[in-house]
This record gives sequence, C-alpha cells and structure tokens, in this order.
Amino acid sequence: MDQRPVSEGGRTPSWHLAAPDNAQTQGLVVSGFAALPTGRALFLEFGWKGVKKKGGGAWLEALRKVARVSDAEKPDPRAAAMGFTWSGLQKMGLNANALASFDRPFKEGMFQEDRLRRLGDRRGDAWQGTVIPGGPRWSGNTPLDGAAVDDEARAFDDRQEDPEQRVKTPLTVHALLLLYCEHDEAAEDWCERVSKTLEPFEVRVVHRLPLDLRLDPQGIAREHFGFADGISQPIPFEAGTVVYRDGGDVPKDYWNGVPLGEVLMGHRNGHNEIAQGPVVADGIGDTAGLPPHPKGVGFRDLGRNGSYMVVRELKQDVYAFWESMRAAARHIRERDPEGSAHVTTTWLAERVVGRDTHGNLLCPLGGTIPVADNDFGFWDRDPHGMGCPLGSHVRRANPRDGLAPTEADKQTLLDAANNHRILRRGRKYGKTISVPPTPDDVDRGLLFICLNTDITRQFEFVQQTWVLNPNFATLYDETDPLIGPKGTMTIPEDPLRRIIDVETFVQMAGGEYFFLPSMPALDYLGAL
Repeated sequence: MDQRPVSEGGRTPSWHLAAPDNAQTQGLVVSGFAALPTGRALFLEFGWKGVKKKGGGAWLEALRKVARVSDAEKPDPRAAAMGFTWSGLQKMGLNANALASFDRPFKEGMFQEDRLRRLGDRRGDAWQGTVIPGGPRWSGNTPLDGAAVDDEARAFDDRQEDPEQRVKTPLTVHALLLLYCEHDEAAEDWCERVSKTLEPFEVRVVHRLPLDLRLDPQGIAREHFGFADGISQPIPFEAGTVVYRDGGDVPKDYWNGVPLGEVLMGHRNGHNEIAQGPVVADGIGDTAGLPPHPKGVGFRDLGRNGSYMVVRELKQDVYAFWESMRAAARHIRERDPEGSAHVTTTWLAERVVGRDTHGNLLCPLGGTIPVADNDFGFWDRDPHGMGCPLGSHVRRANPRDGLAPTEADKQTLLDAANNHRILRRGRKYGKTISVPPTPDDVDRGLLFICLNTDITRQFEFVQQTWVLNPNFATLYDETDPLIGPKGTMTIPEDPLRRIIDVETFVQMAGGEYFFLPSMPALDYLGAL
C-alpha cells in the first residue's frame, strides 16, 4: 500500500528553510517572488582587461548598497538574486584551484561542442532550427579547455590552444542580476540606479529583459502561448532543514519529493551522497565566513547552500503556434468529417501541452485532474496516453511513473524520474499577446531558469533523454511538440490515432550555466 502524505487540500505544500540555512541561502531558491509581479533581468559584462587591472569584488560591494541580494530568511518588499558564469568568476580573480573545483559542465559552459549537441542547439557547424537565425546573442563565452578533449592527462585548468572550434556569441555575460519589483516604474528606476552604481567599476549591462508574472483576470499566471504556468514543482525534504509553513518537518512527498541536495550543494542528494560544490583553500582571501569543508582538511566550502542555475532565453512565436494548431485541426476535420467534430484548435493545443489552458491535466474520456491536485501517476490514470498524450510537453518534462514497463516497476520508475527533477524559477518576458493572436514583431518569450546541483544528471538529462528523445515512451521519430524542432506528434484516440505536424515554436536566443552562490559565498566574492 502506498504510504502517501496528505497534501494541504490537494495543493503542493509550501516549504521553506530553517535557521541557519535560511539566512545563508539566496531567496530565489525557496521562492519565485510571486508577490512581486514585475522585474528585470540584467546581464552584466566585466569590462576590465585582466584581474590585475580592475578585478575583484569591489563592484559587488557597491552594488549591494542599491540592490541587496535577498536571502531566504524573510521576505523583502523587493527582491534580488545573482549568479555568475565561470568566465565571470575568473575575471573577478577567484583562485585557479577554486575555479577548477566546480562541476565540469559549469567549467565548460553551455556552448561546448558536446553540450550544444546534447541540448539540441547545434550540429557540427550549423545552428539548429530551435535557435534564432544567426545564432544566439549571448553566453558566458567560456574559454574552451583542451583537457576536455585531450588524450594526455593533465590538469583541467591547464588551458592551451583550442583543439576544437570555439563557438562565440556577440555578447559576453559574466553575471546575471535578477530584480523583482512591485510595478514597472519602480523597476525601471531601480535599473537606472544599478547601472549608475556599476558604471565606475566598468561593469556594463549588455543585455536586459523585462520579467513579468502578472495574473490574468482569473488569477492565473500564464505563459505567452496562453497556458497556466509554474505547475508541478519538486518538493525538497531534509529533516530539520526543510519545514512546512506551519513549522513542521517536511516528510518525503510520495509523488514529488526530492532530497534537498538535488537543489542545494552541501546537502544529501537522490543518490544518498552530499551534493558536491566548489572549495577554496584556507588563507586564499577572506574565508572566515565560509564553513569548513566536511571532508577536505584545510579547505572551505564555497558551494554549501549554493546551486547551479541554468538560464536560457527562449523566444516564443505565439502566432505560429496557434496557426499551426488551427491548420492541423482543419486538416483533421476535412479528412474525417464524421469522427472529428470535437477536434478544435484549442483541443489540439491542449494535447500538445498535456494540460488544458487552466492547468488541469488531461485524462481519458475527456476528464481532467484539477490543477490543485499534483499527487498522481500516469500508470494508473492514463498508461497509454489516451488523455494526456505520451509525447506531450508535460509528460516528457516529468514522466513520473509513466515509463514503467510493468505495474511492478511503477515505484522504481517514479523514484528514477524524481532523481532528475529541476526546480524552475523562470518568468516570461515581453508584451503579452491576446489569444488568438495576430502577427507582430514584438520580442517575447520565457527566460527559463532552473536550479540543480548536478547539471548533467538533472537539466541535461531532461533535455536530452526526455524532451528531445525521438523514441521517448515507445514513440518513433518525435520530439517535444511544444519546445522541440519541427516534426510530428501522435495523439492516441479510440479506435484510431491522429498524427499532426508541428512547427518550431520556441527558439533559444542565449543561454549559459551560472553559479548561484550562498550568502557567505557572496561575501567572499565581494572581498576578493
């Protein structure tokens, strides 16, 4: 019998961190700052040439006077979060051995050749259709490390001539500052003060995006395609550290529970190991505020209560999406006039996503699972995808127990799926368009942000093995119909199945892996 905790009225329980971890962790980890509906993403470049000339963290200390990064201890009337690319930490003068102690994907960057292929962005010398024409606008432009492809063993940080062609973007991003505010006017004023504060330190805002989480008249936060967003998040647990809103320990949620170490370094992860993070040797800078490393004598834990932050700017073509759904619905009705009266534009769009426009999960026989109910598996409710299609976006992003080959394997596959979960903290950007839309030239999309401690096992696995896998869940030659490349999608129905053509609706305009430091780690970087 399943030992499942009862959710709070069927809703995902609200969790937070207990002291002292709450004061040591950036607030972005435990909150999407939903009470602050607008914001700005400021992409920063360090303009100085070499560490010896400018470098260090003086700019960070000055910035904190006008835009203090929020911790997870108490809510602020406005909030801020900050992450750094590998090249940004290098420019600031972080010790070379400390730089080498980061996880390999972070050191290589999102635009390393193998990662570009794994994420579906580039094949050989050609950008794929899921990338904006001409290639992405920004990245960390992380220097390529020859040790990544060398046959001869040598230190990872021993950088030599690039053995493969390095992909470079026009804009280089060394840090990302996220500002969350009560209204647009205040956000613009805040951005202006931040820019003026950074100017004397040769830190420039090279790219910016307006962030939006405003609710519609029904009280729903919607992404630009018109669907409810921010549904189904993992629920971290760790005795004595993660607590419910009423102060009690959070037990492992049966369906969505993940160990805290999947989100924060220095805590136990899904493999019952301490999630590893970067370290710095005693005496290298002011390490007094960093905790001693539990296993490394003479080292301080630079990573504890930090995380890796994956950021991708995803441009959405809302008009193309709804036009494609309209054309596919019309084609089906013309080919099958007697059996397809129910096939409308919205009906198809909902099956591409896997939920209706209000966020309720699709079920067989026209039913839905209410958006408030996140305690479910696919095996018992919809094993063959008759309601929520096997290849739909939500089913690929989190298959739960749906990939189990037999009933006896349900628990194993659910546990395996939860070992790849990511904590999403993204927001849409650009002007909201009405549905059905009319074509325009407005730049709009999603600034995808997720937190994880193992980029390869979590984010990259989800992207490669679930989202872009052409043989996912017994399908053939199909990828994610919402965020994948142009192709087809199968929609099971009784007694037939329908196959529709889908276009490319989402294109990556920039991306990188960031280190989201803890509050003590921010202090350390500011004192460099």
